[in-house]
Amino acid sequence: MATSNAAERSSPAAGSYEIDPAASTVRFETRAFGLLPVHGTFTIGQGRITVAETPEESSVDVELDAASFASGIQRRDDHVRSSDFLDVERHPTIHFGCSGLERTAQGDVLQGELTVCEVTRPVVVTIGSVVAEGKRITANGTASIDRYAFGVSKSKGMVGRRLKITLDIVAGR
Repeated sequence: MATSNAAERSSPAAGSYEIDPAASTVRFETRAFGLLPVHGTFTIGQGRITVAETPEESSVDVELDAASFASGIQRRDDHVRSSDFLDVERHPTIHFGCSGLERTAQGDVLQGELTVCEVTRPVVVTIGSVVAEGKRITANGTASIDRYAFGVSKSKGMVGRRLKITLDIVAGR
């Protein structure tokens, strides 16, 4: 899974790489009341990157722990975990999967599917870089998520509709 930016490119060997949840981060950014920035994280429960001989045939499968939502304000975090938003009691995981890398004029992207609260929608992850070092790869990317598309629409106008997701992933063989 190489990128179009030669300065940050090294092709990983074909094979299966397990994502290291402790070394990887999933950050989000949104706005409250349309003005105030809200930043936070999710924790990866498990994941795998499969690098194919032909990079376009590579795949990614990741599960996030929905209850790991953390923005630094306990009251807000508890509310987002409640049935008003993520309903983590009924939907403990958030899943992303894709089965192919697409090369575009703007760079490499993963065309995948994200499942939140049992609603699955297409999501595009733009790859920033992929670096291979022996049996380890590091990759980063970004995505934009419309929470309304997943039925997470409580507090319209008070809580941002879109979340910018930034991924920093470390995986090893």
